[in-house]
Amino acid sequence: MNTNIFFCGDTHGQLRHVVEVALRLRPMAVILLGDIESPRPLHVELAPIRDIVWWIAGNHDTDRAELWSHLVDSELADRRLDGRVVTLADGTRLAALGGVFRQDIWYPPAPPRHESYKDWLASLQPGWRKRESMYQSQRLKHCSSIFHADYLRLAGQKADILVMHEAGASHPHGFDAIDELAAVMGVHTTFHGHQHDRLDYSAHWPGLGFRAFGVGLRGISGRDGQVVVVGELDERRAGRERS
Repeated sequence: MNTNIFFCGDTHGQLRHVVEVALRLRPMAVILLGDIESPRPLHVELAPIRDIVWWIAGNHDTDRAELWSHLVDSELADRRLDGRVVTLADGTRLAALGGVFRQDIWYPPAPPRHESYKDWLASLQPGWRKRESMYQSQRLKHCSSIFHADYLRLAGQKADILVMHEAGASHPHGFDAIDELAAVMGVHTTFHGHQHDRLDYSAHWPGLGFRAFGVGLRGISGRDGQVVVVGELDERRAGRERS
């Protein structure tokens, strides 16, 4: 059995390369790291490889109702990993924290303003709910927010690999809370999307206690961090990091 796992950076509506590479190299699993923006229901877009696909939400997946519907109303809705630990065919325990931190929900290191999506909904004033368009847009937006309750649920479990949309603190725009979650879960490797780059975090690994990788815009990395498909901005962003 091929035990490789493909971790796919933000596709932003372009998924053909994921199908083509997966059909050619036959990984055990394909993980979409958010900001998928699937133009059709995900099971249609990824039909040839649907049996090995898993996904997490990114902030842009809730920009429009149809984008979100293409994920959560698709036949791959049960492959959503957010807040879960699943065991893959070779026994690898894969954990996931999709979405992003938002100031009006939880933005570490500040304490959470709302513990869960349900708590946030309950906090809304009745008059605010009457503004239908704003109410619906915010309900959709926060389907891709990170809630503290989901974070804590993961923190009580163990895993081998943690995937996130947000980055850990090794990235200039990342969060210590991500690294703290990875550490308490005992993972040996993390992968994230969102930032559209694949910076070299290896100098941070000894202090972290695990390996951390970013996956660039429409890039694909294997389970050991090896580049399968170079991200579209990888060379430009890496050059900026060196300078």
